[in-house]
Amino acid sequence: MKISKKDALLWFEFFSALPEEEEYLTKQQEIIYAVFAQIEAAVDDRNEKLMEEIKNLKTLNHRTLYVGNDSKFPKGCCSCLLGTGLSAIRKTNKCNVECKFCYNYGELDDIAPIGEGLWDIGGTKYYEKDIDLLLSIQEKPTGISYVYLEPFMEIEKYYSIVKKFRNAGIHQHLYTNGILATEETLKALGEAGLDEIRFNLGASNCSDKVIENIGIAKKYIKRVGIETPMTPELFDAFFKKKQAILDTKLDFINCAELHLNGNNIDNYAGENMYISRHGYISPIWSRELTLKFMKIADDENWDLAVHDCSNHTKFIRGMNLRGKEGGWFGSNNYACEFTRIPCEVFLPILRDDQFQFLIEEELPKGYKPGEMMF
Repeated sequence: MKISKKDALLWFEFFSALPEEEEYLTKQQEIIYAVFAQIEAAVDDRNEKLMEEIKNLKTLNHRTLYVGNDSKFPKGCCSCLLGTGLSAIRKTNKCNVECKFCYNYGELDDIAPIGEGLWDIGGTKYYEKDIDLLLSIQEKPTGISYVYLEPFMEIEKYYSIVKKFRNAGIHQHLYTNGILATEETLKALGEAGLDEIRFNLGASNCSDKVIENIGIAKKYIKRVGIETPMTPELFDAFFKKKQAILDTKLDFINCAELHLNGNNIDNYAGENMYISRHGYISPIWSRELTLKFMKIADDENWDLAVHDCSNHTKFIRGMNLRGKEGGWFGSNNYACEFTRIPCEVFLPILRDDQFQFLIEEELPKGYKPGEMMF
């Protein structure tokens, strides 16, 4: 059904007032999904118009979008979207900053430790001495990534394990906010064999220190880039320091579409939200800003790759990963972060007179307010 925006608002105001423990009826779910489809179609239409303005928009085997230098597209993303997935290796359960976009916002002091001397690989705890046996038994992934939370809190523990995976010929990249990095530690990572490092520049609001560390990293690590959820704050701060950032000679910028979970969604209360394929919930401005960012990069011919790491890309990632794992046809680990749909977060977009549905029709009989049987 092509529900009207007026009817969508009436119903979502009703759903938002329901007790949390009350489950939606089948017809109510149909209405919710119809509203989501209307919002998503309008968001897609807006984004497609922005894409049309990018002269040299490219695809990676039709799995994601980017602009710029093909040779500088991040190899870690190729592993994620084309290879045997991207295995996350977890060690550090602490961070030195708290970002409003962080998926662990508000619980950083309560993150469970991995364990002394242990590494979380594929959801299983391993000692470093186990890695050689693991590599001899299981098929090697095309890439691994060091995540969770800020590796530079204890970066000296990473060097020896990076060497092990380098010797195994596996591409490795590491995420950091870059605040605690030094020339000594960046050099040690490069010497250990780290292939790629990604700076979350938004975590420091594009601080001069982190920009300097990006330039230092380029001296020792083959691929250096930025990966940050695209927010208005990042967009504004980046262009205030654009030349200094580009002067570091970084290789790529991954503009991640910000998606929200129960920890960080309240930080964006009142923003216009949409839900992609009943999965990730995001402010609609995140990907819009990415596409505007890509247009500027393309128009100015920056010598790097700018990647649109969107919710669509995350969906493709899940499809590729499950396929490579031997999952059943159509299986995908892409899913919603919420066990119950938070209808209230979509009220702002339904109340926004500037946001219009593409096509509207009258509700079928039995779906209008006052007609539904409970």
